Amino acid sequence: MNAVVIHIENVSKKYKEADFYAIQQLNLEITQGEIYGLLGPNGAGKTTLISMLCGLLKPTSGQIEINGLSFKKNATKIKQSIGVVPQEYALYPTLTAHENLMYFGAMYGLYGSILKAKVAESLEYLGLTNFAHKKIGTFSGGMKRRVNLIAGILHQPSILFLDEPTVGVDVQSKNAIIEHLKMLNKKGTTIIYTSHHLTEAQEFCTNVSIIDKGSIITTGTPEMLIKNTDKAHNLEEVFIALTGLALRDYA
Repeated sequence: MNAVVIHIENVSKKYKEADFYAIQQLNLEITQGEIYGLLGPNGAGKTTLISMLCGLLKPTSGQIEINGLSFKKNATKIKQSIGVVPQEYALYPTLTAHENLMYFGAMYGLYGSILKAKVAESLEYLGLTNFAHKKIGTFSGGMKRRVNLIAGILHQPSILFLDEPTVGVDVQSKNAIIEHLKMLNKKGTTIIYTSHHLTEAQEFCTNVSIIDKGSIITTGTPEMLIKNTDKAHNLEEVFIALTGLALRDYA
């Protein structure tokens, strides 16, 4: 049985001056080697949860452990073991792809020939070698997404957090990103994934939790959730059945 790498116990989060909890008494365990989808409507609490798991936000109450460690005592060690690929591009547009990746690699403690080799290998695998010395500001959306991904995995994290990793990209870039993520997972990286692309989530994730109004409303493999939801033929129909059709606009 694989080890538990993320343990969430009775975690709640309420922002100052907010009327409601963004996360309410949430409990979840994720084991090593999973591709785990955290899915939910806008405003459901996904971003808040991911931010707490990455150490960017502190829970109002409850406990979070990453690889058996808590942020209170081991924040630096935890952050060295995780990778984060945000939805917004975390890149400098006036620097080249190579310069961006050398910078982010150095931030993770990589240097010299090891860093150069990792950057070159990743750029080649994701089809960007010929654009290594072009400025990021000239790149297409799909190219930026691929560089964004590389920046988050250069240090070979044991846990990788992905927020909408394929949003707004062409089919070829999407395929390259997903295939690279599957390769990383086969090598042992646990992936925590959020997306509104439910067809992609159904094909990509080994397990999912659907979150709404700060709470988990169901958990299981995509196949199990489809089977157990009346008249559902895919994960999108499960999602609609459980969260409803009402628009989730918020500001």
